[in-house]
Amino acid sequence: MNHFSLTSILLLFLGAFCHAREIALTFDDAPTPDSALMSGAERTQRLIDALVQSKVPDALFFVKAGNINSQTQQRFAQYAAAGFHLANHSYSHSSASELGPLDYSADVYKAHLLLKSQPHFLPYHRFPYMNYGKDVPSIIAVQQSLTELGYKDGYITVDNFDWYIGALLTKAAEDKKTINYERARKFYVDTLYDTIEFYDAIAQKTLGRSPKHVLLLHENDAAALFIGDLITHLRKKDWKIISPQQAYQDPIARNFPNIAFHKQGRVAAIANSKGIPESELRHPSENEEYLNQVFQKAGVITHQ
Repeated sequence: MNHFSLTSILLLFLGAFCHAREIALTFDDAPTPDSALMSGAERTQRLIDALVQSKVPDALFFVKAGNINSQTQQRFAQYAAAGFHLANHSYSHSSASELGPLDYSADVYKAHLLLKSQPHFLPYHRFPYMNYGKDVPSIIAVQQSLTELGYKDGYITVDNFDWYIGALLTKAAEDKKTINYERARKFYVDTLYDTIEFYDAIAQKTLGRSPKHVLLLHENDAAALFIGDLITHLRKKDWKIISPQQAYQDPIARNFPNIAFHKQGRVAAIANSKGIPESELRHPSENEEYLNQVFQKAGVITHQ
């Protein structure tokens, strides 16, 4: 009886360990410009306030280096002063498929020269549009170039269309429509949380465990408005917010599938390399038409 009890406790412990729910926050496209909803400076301050108040241990902002100027430098200094970090999102924000390995590598290096002396810079690189290259040889060539430059892959494990949610809200403000922010908040949190659970389910099916996840977000108005609410919801659902540095210590960081499919992130790429078709590795909300319909149904815009 005692043996059974100890075994049961051990199994429960191992099960909890294997299904730990941990996730890091990363933001693409910093610094985004002013919008109809808020200035870039206000957006940065709102994000910092929300992350600090939520006691997020760290966040990683992937920088479009072509947008660096005297004004955006101040925003980067604010992120660093708050304890957050910057990383490389290329110079021109062009697709690796369009530029090709040589030109894309040159573009990343151009960004590197501007970023390497930034405070709190970390040598992680993330591809614009999550496009790693047009085919396997091109992908391998760029990966070798990045490694030689001292970079690690700033992969994600949870893809989503938060950028389009932000665009819907900004467009509504531009058109001077009335936004119901409570409904917008729920729409944002519910949509992103569904994608997190979706990719975690793929991970558990493929890896047999929940890895240390990396969430794709963007430095946009939606995040500035609602990231604190998303964090609160995640914690209520027993997710732990960890630093990107912690997340990139997961074993999947060393598992780079030798395939062309990387757009939905590392977990999806591993799943695809094991035979799961691409059609099963994309959440329904990663579609503009779908989001338009759900956005309208949610009643976010209360005055046409």
